[in-house]
Amino acid sequence: MSEFRRYRSRPDYYVVAVPLRLDTEGFSYRKWGGEQKCKAGDWLVDDDGDIHTVDADVFAATYRQVRRGAYVKSTPVWAEVASEAGSVTTKEGRTHYNKGDFVVFNNEDGTDGYAMTAERFQTHYEPDE
Repeated sequence: MSEFRRYRSRPDYYVVAVPLRLDTEGFSYRKWGGEQKCKAGDWLVDDDGDIHTVDADVFAATYRQVRRGAYVKSTPVWAEVASEAGSVTTKEGRTHYNKGDFVVFNNEDGTDGYAMTAERFQTHYEPDE
């Protein structure tokens, strides 16, 4: 892989999200080539048609509400282009990626990761220089 670079969310990009404030033990689902799990309090996110869950603590730390149900990523991310196919462990499970996809981390130390296609990454983020 290449070197990590710092990025910020594009100012006009937001997600629609709802907290899973239900009496539930959570549920499992298949996405990104693996089994994902969520629990009560996590967030169900519609990211421009890409539906998935986000850990409650991660969502609280990285998103801010702009209007009811709409949230923007308010913290920077660190990302690199994958030089080969692989996978990254996420809080919800494991995400598989292809060569050329972006491997993204919420933390500068390379923790709290996920992956997305280059096209999707470029619609969501811009360099934070």
